Amino acid sequence: METGFLNLGVLMKKITIEDVAKKADVSKGTVSAVINAKNSVKPATRDLILKVMKELNFRPKGMARNLKNGNQDKTIGIIIKDLNYPFYTSIAAGVNEYANSKGYSVIVTSSENDHECEKRLSHMFSTKDIKGAIIAPIVEGASEIEHLFKLKMINYPFVLLEDVKGIQANVVAINNLKAIKKAVKYLIDSGHTKIVHFTGPEQSSHTQERIEGFRHAFSESTLAFNKDMIVPMGSKYEDSFSKTIDYFKNKNKKDYPTAIVCYNDQQALGVMTALKELNISVPDDISIIGNDDIYYAKIYPVPLTTIRAPQVEIGRRAAEILIRNIESSTLLPNEKVVLETEFIVRESSKVLADQKIKHNLSV
Repeated sequence: METGFLNLGVLMKKITIEDVAKKADVSKGTVSAVINAKNSVKPATRDLILKVMKELNFRPKGMARNLKNGNQDKTIGIIIKDLNYPFYTSIAAGVNEYANSKGYSVIVTSSENDHECEKRLSHMFSTKDIKGAIIAPIVEGASEIEHLFKLKMINYPFVLLEDVKGIQANVVAINNLKAIKKAVKYLIDSGHTKIVHFTGPEQSSHTQERIEGFRHAFSESTLAFNKDMIVPMGSKYEDSFSKTIDYFKNKNKKDYPTAIVCYNDQQALGVMTALKELNISVPDDISIIGNDDIYYAKIYPVPLTTIRAPQVEIGRRAAEILIRNIESSTLLPNEKVVLETEFIVRESSKVLADQKIKHNLSV
């Protein structure tokens, strides 16, 4: 790459809102209105300005101020979903580790699973001296991704921690389909025939990928899949607890599943706590498999069999992609990194019969 970091600084200093306005043959005010997503600009004019912004690799003024300062005040931001869930805090640790090695500071924020909060934080990042963002998105339907479109329109660098339908962006994620398929195959090989999947948020790509992994495992076995095996549950502990109580309270014991594959470890804890209240034993009555392998999964009331995600590595890779985009003098193509997982067997699952586990437990 011929364009070095020094050239980037010189180049970016010359790209101003005036340059965009001149090339698009509009006023600075019109360019500003497009940046701030105001409705006062005609669609054709807006499209022209956005095209020029991409051609010039123009970025909002907060980023330009940072570049004028050279290596001073280099900051990126993270928007995670839940500060209390160790999966996200471990990802943030990975981001911080890589960013610090490149001279960047990191601001960690949480949307607390609130879509409006995510929108406010992304807007704040893009208009202040935060040079780029890593986002664990909350997806509640196609109409709820307008703020991500806006980041794309103003050429603001960001990396998503899961795919969002309709958004072409940088993504770092895990191979959810393969991971869940492996977990279900383990259960089938362990003699389980009555297996259900407690799913996560309906619109999440992670949820859909994990459902597909569950289906695939059955398609490659002699067991038949049916839609009743997929049980909407949500990802939060409180919802998982109450919905598990509701799921079991009207069932006869003969209709209980022998195994539950959970959306994540937080959900798994809610399920296990509810089963204890219902006097259903784990794993004697029902085996439980989680997802993520957060650091306290091994000290659950019954140590949790789960899928270990490379949480710190997810953070490192996301930070690497983000900083590469921030420091590039040209608009880079989107990257998608899919990381592999590892299946961890603990005491929350059991073999029902004298079954030989024929597969390698490492994903």
